[in-house]
Amino acid sequence: MSARRKRSENKPMVFSSLNYKMVGVGVLLVIFGFTIMRIENEVYGFISLYVAPVLVMAGYITIVFAILKKPHNSENENPHTASQNR
Repeated sequence: MSARRKRSENKPMVFSSLNYKMVGVGVLLVIFGFTIMRIENEVYGFISLYVAPVLVMAGYITIVFAILKKPHNSENENPHTASQNR
């Protein structure tokens, strides 16, 4: 059991805390967009037709961007490639 713990402790995190925050904001935007679309409950209402879809799409774009964004830390760089760039 301790060998499994050591392996899991040595693995770096896939995402940084900023990525997780961005995913959370994106999920909240999607939920908020669908909620206000349902609250207005009109087919041709301004909020249901224009505001809510923009919020939902912004939420999905934020989630995709958060997944694709890589952290720019010096810890994650390969020391061999960093010394060659100098």
